[in-house]
Amino acid sequence: MSAATHRTTAPHEIVERALDLSRADGCVVIADERSSANLRWARNALTTNGVTRDRTLTVIATVDGREGTASGVVSRSAVTANDLEPLVRAAEAAASGAGPAEDAGPLVSGGTPSATFTEAPAETSSDVFAAFAPALGEAFGRARAAGRDLYGFAYHELVSSYLGTSTGLRLRHDQPSGTLELNAKAPGVGDAAVPRSAWAGRATNDFTDVDPLALDAELAQRLEWARRRTELPAGRYETLLPPTAVADLLIYQLWSSSGRDAAEGRTVFSKPGGSTKVGERLARLPLTLRSDPGEPGLEAAPFVLAHSSGGDASVFDNGLPLGPTEWIRDGALSRLVTSRHSAALTGLPVAPAVDNLILDGGGSRSLTDLVADAGQDGPALLLTCLWYIREVDPATLLLTGLTRDGVYLVERGEVVGEVNNFRFNESPVDLLSRASEAGRTERTLSREWGDYFPRTAMPALRVPDFHMSSVSQGV
Repeated sequence: MSAATHRTTAPHEIVERALDLSRADGCVVIADERSSANLRWARNALTTNGVTRDRTLTVIATVDGREGTASGVVSRSAVTANDLEPLVRAAEAAASGAGPAEDAGPLVSGGTPSATFTEAPAETSSDVFAAFAPALGEAFGRARAAGRDLYGFAYHELVSSYLGTSTGLRLRHDQPSGTLELNAKAPGVGDAAVPRSAWAGRATNDFTDVDPLALDAELAQRLEWARRRTELPAGRYETLLPPTAVADLLIYQLWSSSGRDAAEGRTVFSKPGGSTKVGERLARLPLTLRSDPGEPGLEAAPFVLAHSSGGDASVFDNGLPLGPTEWIRDGALSRLVTSRHSAALTGLPVAPAVDNLILDGGGSRSLTDLVADAGQDGPALLLTCLWYIREVDPATLLLTGLTRDGVYLVERGEVVGEVNNFRFNESPVDLLSRASEAGRTERTLSREWGDYFPRTAMPALRVPDFHMSSVSQGV
């Protein structure tokens, strides 16, 4: 290998070199350059911080044969120019040893190359916390003086993805992702008191829009509510789901919205006879659940980046343009997730997944406004977040999970104390049909899935009969 090849380390050059080395009938190369920065704290003091950088290269080889086209996928981290030829050959060997790929199709071609394809990757650093960290320190001091402890984690990541194909695509996307989770803890009040705990989370692109002092004030209010504790039995309660809990449920619903699985009778979106519920009304409110790679503040890759095939994702779709997609429109099911292959099998429109999710309900009221109307005819519950969500029945999308870090009792429009935690059994699809009010949509962080899917905007929802199936002893 020449000295020039040894020096080929820029991501776009790595992509070009891998494509040049390919002997397969088709080739797709994805270079992901990732940098991250983090802060961690406990008991009102920073404990650790760090910065990391890494590169992952994915090579997808396609080989045409008498019975069809096979594909082979190999991914490796920390790839340098010296590693390229063995990696390309491994992908070609994987394709040669595989049978025809079920999702085989022509590789995507055409389109305008990204103007920044040959530029250096974007990088984050500890500088992203330049304004956030001093404010966090001030929050530590305020919490310490008030007798509460703050715990948490702030994480920022920037991924530059370079996509090149043997059909001529040269695309790039820079994806910033930031998450903040903050816990406040305080001793219980009275004899045999339960320790008090409250949580808040935020998603951000750059931490300039995150206010630790405001979050601390929010948590202090919740700990104050928890000074009075009441035990409630399992049952169905009027319940206010904050945006984070709505995101928990609807992300899982999106992940369960496979068009192929629905057409094959395996999901809540199936109808007898091999058809789907597309077109049927799911919600009585005019709710629209959508994804849009251009959504301000929630921008995501505007083209398919598929590192493997499976379900309704296909490596043959890499580079396929993505646009606004309405999964539910005005309460009716509008789209299910499909690749080009599964769309052809089911007769549904092509609708690949997009890496964000927004629920619009047309409301303008805040969660505080919704609380002011709750608990007029009996106890109502205000949740903080959900946790440990697991699927019980795919046919109905019945989920179970736990409440966590604060369930508050609302009576006649006022929060009057904290109650015990619960296990719940609910289907997000069924919840949408029963929700009686949606608040204003705001950016939020799913407590359960935020590490994997941080770009969401949701309203709070009022559900008149949320099913708390049993009491949980957790805090």
